[in-house]
Amino acid sequence: MERRTIGAAALEVGAIGLGCMPMSWAYSSSQQRGELSLRTVHAALDAGCSLLDTADMYGPFTNELLIGRALKDRRGDAFVSTKVGLLVGDQHVVANGRPGYVKRACDASLRRLQTDVIDLYQLHRADPEVPVEETWGAMAELVSAGKVRALGMCAVGARASRRSGAHLHEGTIRQLERVQQVFPVSAVQAELSVWSPEALERLLPWCEARGVGFLAAMPLGNGFLTGTLTPGQGFEPDDVRARHPRFTAEMMAANQPVVAGLRRIAQRHGASPAQVALAWVLGRGRNVVAVPGTKRDEWAVQNAGAADLELTGRDLVEVAGLPSARGSWD
Repeated sequence: MERRTIGAAALEVGAIGLGCMPMSWAYSSSQQRGELSLRTVHAALDAGCSLLDTADMYGPFTNELLIGRALKDRRGDAFVSTKVGLLVGDQHVVANGRPGYVKRACDASLRRLQTDVIDLYQLHRADPEVPVEETWGAMAELVSAGKVRALGMCAVGARASRRSGAHLHEGTIRQLERVQQVFPVSAVQAELSVWSPEALERLLPWCEARGVGFLAAMPLGNGFLTGTLTPGQGFEPDDVRARHPRFTAEMMAANQPVVAGLRRIAQRHGASPAQVALAWVLGRGRNVVAVPGTKRDEWAVQNAGAADLELTGRDLVEVAGLPSARGSWD
């Protein structure tokens, strides 16, 4: 698999990573099985997907424990990325960016992951009660202590910006400009896909201009761009898509032309719609790593194959001509 470099620390990873969150949290808990998840992690590593993306809040904690089990004898094959800064309570999530907490949380993540060092430690969300420079400074001390190799930041949630009309990634860019003065940002993680291309406007160019890696989250549109979901199929109550504005039966039906366009391109290449969607994301820049999430080993292997798919000029014109995705906020 093609290798790509993550930011200032010059860390190499495969062009396709593995988002591990669905194995433990937020997606259809009835389908979350430990042994299947372990097979999925190993299948992804075997296929060259070295970057494993998790967070302490996923579960909470169970996702890191799972990755620790999976890597017990394969730590050298993986690039481990985890996150700090969010706490899961009863029906709510709160930010905690206090320096002391960040350091304790890192030690706890190291224990759960059964490793001596985290390759990429990401700030999940900035704490509005703590200057982001203080949180980032504590994270930088973890690098100096040898517990972390590089630092990254997750983009601020986009839904409120869409509703208010604010510039989508303006808040994230302001935070990045501030923390960059404290310690180098190696990677930024944000949603980027055929149906959510907003990062192309400002955020991805910001990263490219500074040699910062870009981790494309949800590159398969929460599964919609795989072409395996049908309008009105319903989701389990604990599945985030049950409350997502693009996964109502009406909106899923309205967005079928997007999947149909990907399927047409895929048929020409003998590929899947998911592979076309991932290849498109990879084509947005040499600093882009796609991080699709999955719970199943066959999908992890299929996703990895997208790194070898080269879209033609005709393909790219067709993707550009697809209708914009609709959601209940439209």
